This record gives sequence, structure tokens and C-alpha cells, in this order.
Amino acid sequence: MHEMNDLDRRILRVLQENADISASALAKLAGTSAPSCWRRVERMQEAGVIARKVVDIDPRALGYEVEVSLRVTLDKTQSNAFDQFIARARDVPEVNEIQTFLGRVDVRLNVLARDMKHYQEIYRARILSLPHIADIEALMLIADVKIDKSLPR
Repeated sequence: MHEMNDLDRRILRVLQENADISASALAKLAGTSAPSCWRRVERMQEAGVIARKVVDIDPRALGYEVEVSLRVTLDKTQSNAFDQFIARARDVPEVNEIQTFLGRVDVRLNVLARDMKHYQEIYRARILSLPHIADIEALMLIADVKIDKSLPR
């Protein structure tokens, strides 16, 4: 585990707001020198604290109006059910998230579709053909009320 201090947290908060910020601007906002700031960023990258820098795309701006979260319970009497299910789910292009859980629900898939007709096609042709499904529940996204991946204070 990487030991964090207040300066590291300030740097991370600034980067979470704007990953494209220049090193000198980052240092100024974090309250340190540019060389010191850059060394800290490099250490956090090496330690895996900063996993990657990404572009956050709004699927709706690209025509994906429907988002559905599928909670899947697998038939775990089959050996390798998880591995086989996940391997095939990865091949569904409209599935943009796969999460596994302990509890009643084994896997959550997040599915993006252009409209309800497109979603029905994905569900019938691709999702229901995935192996080892014992139960599946669909939850349609109505609104994102809070999405905050920033570091807690």
C-alpha cells in the first residue's frame, strides 16, 4: 500500500478534475514545486495509485440512449461457470462493465443500447445465449444522481 500524505491527496484531487493539466499548473494548484509534484505523480503511478488517465465519454452523446444493469445469478453447479460466463460476456460489444459479487447476485453487466429495440436484440441474441445463467434481473437506468470517483476527504 502506498503511503499518502496531504500533498499527494491534493495532487490526486486536481488530477481527477483535469487529467490534462500541465505539470506546472498542477504543482501550483497543489502548492508545491513542479519537480517535486512530478516525482510524486511518478511514484503514485509506479505504486498503482494512478492506474491510468482516461477520456470520459458520454454514451448518450453518441446515440446510446438506453442503459441497463443486469444482475445475473449463475448456475454454480457447473465447474468453471464464472470463467466461462465472463469470457463470453467480454465478447458482447455493448457490455461496457462486468463486475463480480459475493452474495445472491454473482455478476453485474452494464449494457448500452441505442434504443429499446436495440436493447431487446442484444438481450435476446447475445445476453440470453451466455452460459450458466440461472436467473437474471434487469434494472433500467433512469438517471445518474451521483457518480463520484474522487478520493474521499
